Formats: sequence, structure tokens, C-alpha cells
Amino acid sequence: MAGTRELRRRIRSIRSTAQITKAMQMVAASKMRKAQEAAIAVRPFIRMIYRIQRRAVTRVVDFTHPLLEVRPVKKRLVILIASDKGLCGALNSNLFRLVGRYDHRSTLFITAGRKAAQFVSRTRRQLVADFPYGDTPRFVEARAIAVMARDLFLKGEVDEVVLVATRFVNTLTQQAMALEYLPIGEIKGIRMPDADPEEVLAADSTEFRFEPSAEHILSYLFGHYLNVLLYTVLLNAKASEQSARMVSMKSATDNANGMIKDLTLHYNKLRQGAITQELLEIAGGQAN
Repeated sequence: MAGTRELRRRIRSIRSTAQITKAMQMVAASKMRKAQEAAIAVRPFIRMIYRIQRRAVTRVVDFTHPLLEVRPVKKRLVILIASDKGLCGALNSNLFRLVGRYDHRSTLFITAGRKAAQFVSRTRRQLVADFPYGDTPRFVEARAIAVMARDLFLKGEVDEVVLVATRFVNTLTQQAMALEYLPIGEIKGIRMPDADPEEVLAADSTEFRFEPSAEHILSYLFGHYLNVLLYTVLLNAKASEQSARMVSMKSATDNANGMIKDLTLHYNKLRQGAITQELLEIAGGQAN
């Protein structure tokens, strides 16, 4: 019966693991709903401010601003946004694979999330700052990151700023993306629904009047736009993390239940065989 004892031990161990993964799945599902609602709710606002920003810029003649300046990229800043914890499938590894395209010798990093900071430290890349953000990202957290990135760009310490994060599509789909953040221009990392293409904006001859001035309004708009865009990316990253963790824990629970079913069937076969063998031995003894 040594075989059946070992099977009983394995079944108990796997059942305990399944209970843990099931509990983690339920917690992630609860957090996922809140994160998804927040990420979806902010989409109309970022679309609107993006359309206003692009329309205003393309209609102001001879307008220049430091945040629009395109320079040869000698130094790049990557804002890497990952999760605080693991157990969320390939979410973080997809991000880190995307980061691998940038030359570590000419790239600085600002990280958000413990996994991002650990990756930068482990691969010996240049870390400028690490910012925490909670299960419910706040606007003030996004603004702090945006301000630091904007200051580095304006001081000329970096020539380009790129956002590397996860875009939430739906519960089963999350996409790693590299989004051009500075200098300000057309968003190429993700598609902006309802936003006119650049060629359509350039061909539109509608005149705009700015009060008090185009420079004053656009300078304010740029800062707010960068803050809101980064806030949107944080919300998407958190919704993606919770969704990926919920799906991963559900898969782990299903696999554990499948293993328990197979082991229980094998255990019953061994037990039935042992009982049959004992009955045959008893019957043989009585015949003798």
C-alpha cells in the first residue's frame, strides 16, 4: 500500500495548492473589475484631449515649443511600467523582451512597479528613479513621473522619452507596447479611435483663434496632456496586471483539479487491485 499512501499525500498537497490558487483568482477578479472600470472610464477623456492637442498644433502657424523639438537621439529615457508582484503569466516577460531593443549604454530608465525596478537592477541598466503605484493608480502618482520625464527632456539630458507598458484590450488580451511620449507628436504606439489622421489635420484649412494666445494655451495643454496620458497608461497597466493574474490563477486551479482527478482515478485503481488481490489470497487459502 506504499503506492496508495504516496498518492494520498500528493492529492492532499495538490488540493491545498488548488485552494490557494482559487483564493488568489477570486481576489484578482475583484481587483480586476475595479481596474478595468477605471481604465475604460478614462478612455473618452484621453481621446478628447488628444484630438484637441493635435488639432491645435497643426493649426498654429510657426508655433514652436521645447516639448515639440525633435532632436537626434543620443540619449533615450524609457519609462518602464510593470507589476509589483508576479504570478501574472507572461505579462512582465513580454515587457522586458520589448525593452531589450534599446541600447542599454544610451538608455536611462524610470520605473514604476517593483518588477520593473528589479529587472533594471538585475540587467545592470541605468536607473534614474523608481516610483511606486498602488492597485488603484492615482493622478498624483502619474504626474510625479511625468514631471520628472519632462524635466529631463527640457534640460537636454535625454533626447527622447518612450513609455513601455501593457495596454489593456480585454480580460484575455493584454499587449506590450512602446509608446512615443516625448517629443510630443502623433501617438504611434496605440491607435486612437475617432482621432483624425495627421494628413487629414494638415489638409484642414479651418482657422482657430486662441485667447489669450496660442503659446499660453498650448503650453498649458501640453503639460496636462502628458500627465493625463501617463495616468491612462498606469490605469491600463494595472487592469492588464489584474486580468492576467486572474486568468493565470484560473488556469493553475483548473490544472490542479485535473491532476487531482487523474491521481484519484489512479489511486482507486490501485486500491481496487489491492482489495482484489487480498480476496484472491483469502479464497485460495480456503481452497487449500
